[in-house]
Amino acid sequence: MTGHLSIGVDATTWWNKRGFGRFTRGQLGAMLDDPRGHRFVLFVDQEPVDEMIRPNVDIVRVETSATVTDSAVADGSRSVGDLLSFRREASSRPLDVFWFPAVYSWYPVSGRIPTVVTFHDAIAEHFTRLVLPTLRGRLFWNLKVWLAKRSARHIATVSEAAREEIVRYLHIPRRKISVILEAADEQFHPITDEQELRAARSNLGLPLDRRLLLYVGGLAPHKNLAGLIEGFARAIGNGGLDDLDLVLAGDPKGGGFHSNVEELRALIAEHGLEDRVHFPGFVPEPVLPALYSGAVAVAMPAFSEGFGLPAAEAIACGTPVIATEGGAVSEVVGRAGLFFDPRNPDDIAEAIAKIAGDPALLAHLKMECLPRAAELSWSHSASAMMDLLEAHARGRA
Repeated sequence: MTGHLSIGVDATTWWNKRGFGRFTRGQLGAMLDDPRGHRFVLFVDQEPVDEMIRPNVDIVRVETSATVTDSAVADGSRSVGDLLSFRREASSRPLDVFWFPAVYSWYPVSGRIPTVVTFHDAIAEHFTRLVLPTLRGRLFWNLKVWLAKRSARHIATVSEAAREEIVRYLHIPRRKISVILEAADEQFHPITDEQELRAARSNLGLPLDRRLLLYVGGLAPHKNLAGLIEGFARAIGNGGLDDLDLVLAGDPKGGGFHSNVEELRALIAEHGLEDRVHFPGFVPEPVLPALYSGAVAVAMPAFSEGFGLPAAEAIACGTPVIATEGGAVSEVVGRAGLFFDPRNPDDIAEAIAKIAGDPALLAHLKMECLPRAAELSWSHSASAMMDLLEAHARGRA
């Protein structure tokens, strides 16, 4: 390909505290390092961060009544005025292609600009009432998704499992969807310094003298944390795991998304596990590598995941994963994990007992972690996305 492109990017998801934000920071950050010479125009609704300030980047600050991270959430909606402000700014630029890192922050742009939208999954369609419990939230979400998929030149997603879910529940032709895997940031690597490991726990109010089974992510119904708690209760009830605690790390308010944390607390109390299950709240990214590294394993029990970024981060830190069988996380971790039926608490309990009660198995799984993690990289993901944007740029598709 000859000639440089002007690539518009909705960068509002940079500030999201969940997986959307980590995906945007990882993939877009690597794309800005790509040496192809294209120019990026980032549309933001907050003050740009230092990582965005580069010679090949123009930043357009759009004035809005509320930021995307506050308004484009489960029970909220963005104002028409804010959507029109973004449309006006994006449509007035001489862009060759436009990329949305997540459909949740989508807004309309001029039909003359080809768009590529990353759909991370179709969980909201697959498990609608678990993700969008209110009729108002479902109506706004369905309208946004319908408009986004109808106007997009092409769709990107983050795993083969996600693509199959999108084909089934969003009825988008498979040929219109490209899979581009995610990765863990470079900060995720094994931490062996005992002082750093202890400091991470201490700062989060976690016990220093216990082994930890760790969950990191949203505290939402579709994440199946109730199933994980039930499986944990059965595993420790069977004996031999007296030194094992469960940590559910995530924003208890849901970060704007639906949360069922009170139901989880009630279930914990029902089992008498108040001193064995911990809620440290949202964990800042710089603390996560030490938290992952000090855990026995990371649990990913969701009924569905688009990718499962915490799983990639865990294995990059040398920590194996127990997860839902047959889904995206099994793609991510490969031989570095054990898998279970998420609807069967006994199956979850068995996976917990195996990984926490069999030192030889745990050592074997740990050996599989780093080789698998090395196969995933943001630079590879960014290169694939750049290829996709070039292929669908105006006049080139």
